[in-house]
Amino acid sequence: MLNDFIIVESAISAFNNVALWTPAFLWWTILTLPLFVVIYWCADTIMTRIGWTRENILNRATVWVAGLTCAWIVMFGGNYAVLRDSLSVLPMMTMIILFLTSLFVSSHLRDHALPRMNWWRWGLVIIAIVAVGLSDTHTWWGPIAQIGALILGVLLGRVAHGAMRPFGGLVLIMMMVAIAILMQPEFFRFGQLGNLTLIHLTAILALGCMCMIIIAVQNINPRNKIRHGVYIKLKWLMRVVCALGVALFILTEAVPVFIGTMVAVFLSIALSVWHADRVNVILGDKMFAIALMTFGAITVMPVITTIGILYWVNTDNAKIWAETKQLL
Repeated sequence: MLNDFIIVESAISAFNNVALWTPAFLWWTILTLPLFVVIYWCADTIMTRIGWTRENILNRATVWVAGLTCAWIVMFGGNYAVLRDSLSVLPMMTMIILFLTSLFVSSHLRDHALPRMNWWRWGLVIIAIVAVGLSDTHTWWGPIAQIGALILGVLLGRVAHGAMRPFGGLVLIMMMVAIAILMQPEFFRFGQLGNLTLIHLTAILALGCMCMIIIAVQNINPRNKIRHGVYIKLKWLMRVVCALGVALFILTEAVPVFIGTMVAVFLSIALSVWHADRVNVILGDKMFAIALMTFGAITVMPVITTIGILYWVNTDNAKIWAETKQLL
């Protein structure tokens, strides 16, 4: 009972469980609200300084968010000692996210000529590769897998015939990060050795639901071909399924339940879009901006939240609440 290892592990577990009940990402967001208000007021000046316009902000913003997510995965990696499970698929998840982010960025930069390499550029490349390798050193094959995923994504992006779709590609990346956080929240600093709180789970659910709305609005055309009586019955059925999924997810925190709930939410939103005679496509842009802000808050990356604010300012106005209620 008085073994040093057990005492230390118990102390760490107690400390981490207490820390988990304080959602740092939420307090960070609240404390930085004045900064975000200033960014909102000065959005035009910031856009002019960085050379972004309403025409190119979508591509610029998505490339930056994907690149920052890639760096976030690498810099937050390596601390496998905090994992609550001895066996984890976390290396595979980080590999997939590294591959997707590098593929996204490389596919959007494929038309840009590679810079002429000199000694300091080669040095930066070597430092980046070493950092990626050090993000997974818990097994001998960890660095090889991570570096391979990054290089494969870059190469496939360069030879691709077209760039990944901005909305679809980035929504996929954000959903993969959300799933990874749910699988190993202690690894991504959401908390350690304890259950997530309602605030953590609500933030993940909000991000997932916004991603589903974006996909539905951007990819499904309104048809208005469902009889109103049939639509009402189907809609209430989907609402009940979604509510049960949300309740079960809050109780279990299970990744399969989260994925199933998001599928149900997508089908519910898709049904509303298909039934409507018209849907304001600006809703997809606004939801994308809010999703970026939420994603930046969850991952504690204020730059991504800032990008979301800039994207919000540079999209047309829309009655967000009224349009969203129509879909719900």
